[in-house]
Amino acid sequence: HVPNIVTGIYTIGQRVIVSDVQESLFWVRYRRNENQLIIFADDTYPRWVTTACLLDYDTMASADKFGNISIVRLPPNTSDEVDEDPTGNKALWDRGLLNGASQKAEVIMNYHIGETVLSLQKTTLIPGGSESLVYTTLSGGIGILVPFTSHEDHDFFQHLEMHMRSEFPPLCGRDHLSFRSYYFPVKNVIDGDLCEQFNSMDPHKQKSVAEELDRTPPEVSKKLEDIRTRYAF
Repeated sequence: HVPNIVTGIYTIGQRVIVSDVQESLFWVRYRRNENQLIIFADDTYPRWVTTACLLDYDTMASADKFGNISIVRLPPNTSDEVDEDPTGNKALWDRGLLNGASQKAEVIMNYHIGETVLSLQKTTLIPGGSESLVYTTLSGGIGILVPFTSHEDHDFFQHLEMHMRSEFPPLCGRDHLSFRSYYFPVKNVIDGDLCEQFNSMDPHKQKSVAEELDRTPPEVSKKLEDIRTRYAF
């Protein structure tokens, strides 16, 4: 039932997550007694998956050849429904939305990198640091996606990103938001590269952006440095 070509197989417990070259991810349950594999959930978006990475039992990060990284998660009630199907026939024949599996994964995050991502790995880059998602690209770029641990940090960086979009547009005049949403609308990711450019703005603009955030320019720079040293360098 996987439509095209399998590009990756990832296992956790009795679950197998299969990535397809064109149709994103499929969650497959292995039933030991019947020696049977059943697709019980899939993604609603077509993604040309190049690589993927398990984040936890219900969550997968994947990257596609057009330069997008996304995280999809099974809804909380998904796991139980396949366990209650003793023969596996219900999941095999119960064709749901878009002629696919009966259950659908939810998109947690979408982000356009702009380069083909070749590897994704959940790891810690510094001893005793927090875990982050590291990606490498076809043209040799290495980047990390880091989770926010507090709402205060998230709000701060979200507002900083908004001010940077308007105060410090890209050199080519292209809209930052439309670039990061090139294939899928950007969701739940703040562009660290854009926020880092705060330090290269002229002092007058730095002061006006910092005042909007109720901070001083050195405090904003310190905040940027803190989140960098917490995860990477």
